[in-house]
Amino acid sequence: MTTTRNTVRRRALATAIALSLALPLAGGATAFAAGPGGSDHASPNATSSSTASTALRLPRPTGPYAVGRDTLHLVDKSRPDPWVPSAGARELMASVYYPGRHGGGHPTSYTSEEEARLLLEWWKQDKALSPAEYSATRTFARTGLRPAPGRFPLIVLSPGFTAPRSTLTHLAEDLASRGFVVATVDHAYESLGTEFPGGRMLTCKACGPVEEPGGGEIATKGRARDISYVIDRLTQTGGKGGWRHARMIDEKRIGAGGHSIGGSATLATMTADRRVRAGMNMDGHFHTGPTGLGGRPFLMIGAETIHTPGVEDGKNWDETWQGLNGWKRWLTVKGSGHFTFTDVPVLAEQAGVADPEVPLSGERSEQITRAYIGAFYEKWLRGTPQPLLDGPTPGNPEVTFQHR
Repeated sequence: MTTTRNTVRRRALATAIALSLALPLAGGATAFAAGPGGSDHASPNATSSSTASTALRLPRPTGPYAVGRDTLHLVDKSRPDPWVPSAGARELMASVYYPGRHGGGHPTSYTSEEEARLLLEWWKQDKALSPAEYSATRTFARTGLRPAPGRFPLIVLSPGFTAPRSTLTHLAEDLASRGFVVATVDHAYESLGTEFPGGRMLTCKACGPVEEPGGGEIATKGRARDISYVIDRLTQTGGKGGWRHARMIDEKRIGAGGHSIGGSATLATMTADRRVRAGMNMDGHFHTGPTGLGGRPFLMIGAETIHTPGVEDGKNWDETWQGLNGWKRWLTVKGSGHFTFTDVPVLAEQAGVADPEVPLSGERSEQITRAYIGAFYEKWLRGTPQPLLDGPTPGNPEVTFQHR
């Protein structure tokens, strides 16, 4: 990465947020999504080839189960919101995807039109795609679906800073179809816009404070507490306030992961919460060290130009890598950008939005993300051998194993 940190920090607000939370964004974010989760506004090289009506759809899940989805509003009354204390207790929104029986249920929406509007305006893609088109993205999860019999591992996923939980949908749906319960989480005041009960649209009040010295660490540690609280609520089987299908979850098989600062928060969660047996980080800058993992496994997967050993943010990963004392993998993906491991490249490609600095296709982005992250959780939450994680394979020439 040739652009220095000081030079990049002179960009707009979005860039500054990116650097304080994920760092790796000079020329490395997919244009359609540049902005959320630690990225800047659209790359100056980004182009939109179409403004016509676009029918967007996520890729079909690959597992044998149908996918159910519940939406939960969670309130942690034990602590105030770290960014807006006057708002009272810390609030979260979670989409919980679960293995279901085929047949029945009702289609789910991708996001609301107002949330879509806020995102598209921030990404400067509101001329290429309307909020109605984006919010109408076809998903495969269904509400009201009967759960599949049995008990399943739980995975909690946290999105990048300013990004909504919806950007992790294709991964969550695929993992649920393969037999995992998956919760994607919106952290109050940390996204561009998240709809809460009562018609409240909570916007990014943390975007300024997080740029202050130590802001990234505050956000990381706050999210770690959020993730642990989500685990508390989802595994609660008695009394009020628990999830209605809590008995589906095997409490001895819990994992976590995230994109950008969500990945940093995963490591912080594991240092404080022994229930989390396996964690992964998708292209996020670490803000806390890997102390107290006790040999638990960790996966780091990132963009080649950002998180290769020796490059600017690769040094941050180098330091973390040295402190990981269990099974570990550091993967980089050629042609990828900061948002490669989310829904963004899939939808950007369909919308005709391209970034020549991120040549990896939406289809390959989705395939690599699902394959390697799915294999990681299969191995460590199910104990199923995964040769894909042993080293390079001819079918995935874009993926490099670092520090093997």
